[in-house]
Amino acid sequence: MSDRIVESAYGKLQGVKEEGVFAWKGIPYAKPPLESLRFQAPEKPEPWSGIRDATSFSPIAPQPDLEVMNFLGNDSSTQSEDCLYLNVWSPGADDKRRPVMVWIHGGAFVAGSGSGKYYDGASFAKNGDVVVVTLNYRLGILGFLHLGEIAGADYATSGNCGLLDQVAALEWVQENIAMFGGDPSNVNVFGESAGAMSIGVLLAFPSAKGLFHKAILQSGAAANVHSVDHASKIASQLVTALNIETSNLSKIQHIPAEQLIRASTHLPFMSLGPVIDGISLPKHPEEALAEGAAKDIPILIGTNKDEYNLFSAFDPEWKEADEEKIKANFEKVFGPLVPFISQYLAENGQLSQDLFNQLLTMSVFTSPAQKLAEIQVKQGSSIWMYRFDWETPIFNGILKATHALDIPFVWNTLNKPTVENFTGTNPNRQTLANDMHHRWIAFAYDGNPNSEAMPEWPTYDLEQRATMLFNEKSIVAYDPNKKERLLWEQAAMLMKMG
Repeated sequence: MSDRIVESAYGKLQGVKEEGVFAWKGIPYAKPPLESLRFQAPEKPEPWSGIRDATSFSPIAPQPDLEVMNFLGNDSSTQSEDCLYLNVWSPGADDKRRPVMVWIHGGAFVAGSGSGKYYDGASFAKNGDVVVVTLNYRLGILGFLHLGEIAGADYATSGNCGLLDQVAALEWVQENIAMFGGDPSNVNVFGESAGAMSIGVLLAFPSAKGLFHKAILQSGAAANVHSVDHASKIASQLVTALNIETSNLSKIQHIPAEQLIRASTHLPFMSLGPVIDGISLPKHPEEALAEGAAKDIPILIGTNKDEYNLFSAFDPEWKEADEEKIKANFEKVFGPLVPFISQYLAENGQLSQDLFNQLLTMSVFTSPAQKLAEIQVKQGSSIWMYRFDWETPIFNGILKATHALDIPFVWNTLNKPTVENFTGTNPNRQTLANDMHHRWIAFAYDGNPNSEAMPEWPTYDLEQRATMLFNEKSIVAYDPNKKERLLWEQAAMLMKMG
């Protein structure tokens, strides 16, 4: 049999050899989630006869056309509801049991794909002798619309279809990855943004238990979940916008996906995402983690220094905003906290876009990451914390060390088309990429990002709070944002008190 042909549990797959490694693309890991399977948990794929071509990517999940995602190289031109496919890169389909790295893409739970330009697994496979898997999962209204309270028990887990897809992909890995040269008993999940937020939930998701053994969370943690009440309210708004009566909800199974996506674009940002539905996700992930749900899983977690700069740079609300508009933007997001922010966090009491970015970076990204780390440390888990500090020079440097900038460094894909549009062309970039790329590989092997060739990276604890600051010259710092962390904890307490 050709070294490009692998026999999976469902049939033979014809792959391709690229850049010295083998790749199999567009592999079905579940039945197409169409018609009666829309808003339902994924089902096992149908077996096929003959040899299936696996040399090109599948269509991606239906999603809106977003300016920020286009800037990040997301190609949304080929979409289909029939999107539950994954891709595998491996040094060889042999009996060598290599660590497996399963990537869950970001995109605010509404966009992105496993075939994004930054996510080429060839470098990991070649440099690390690991097997890499990327996947698509249902997004937005098709992946996270909670219909349980409106439509009853048949739709009880519809709000977590996207997560259930991820679980199905991990089950496929357990069943098949040994045939691609991977070790099903050494699976590392890693992801960024909504991908990392997904992993934060999967750490506490009962059906994901045992499907992975270590986790890397880039710019996401375990805080981004919705209550049933919130999710039901969003579902009701969408059902109304689609002119569907609750007595005739089955109609939603037949509305074209494009129409569903269009209706959902009017929702507030991040309105659709994982739901504490009481069944697939019984409780808040942070609560489950505090009870020891993932105490045996080593975790590498971190954020970028200036996460939110990317979002405000593309937000029309900040284009030429005067003092009055700036204050309105703060009040819209922070409400009663604005006086506290003006008094304790603003320089000379002056509100600004920079301060807004810093606060959103802290509240959405840094604080949840630190909270997850603290919970896991208390469970006796091994935790490594980082902060990505390298700043991109593009747009006259306004983005700084922004959201998603770490991805091509981790993947070592700086030479891919369009990446220079985000990172610039400074050749010194490659030194940092080498460092991060090999740290991630080391962690995939044994849950520790250290190796003899690299400076020591201590584990995170609640006394020292050791944090690797990734830059052209990476260094370990101890509690590097202590002042902001303590002030934000105070602000969060005030918010909780109302």
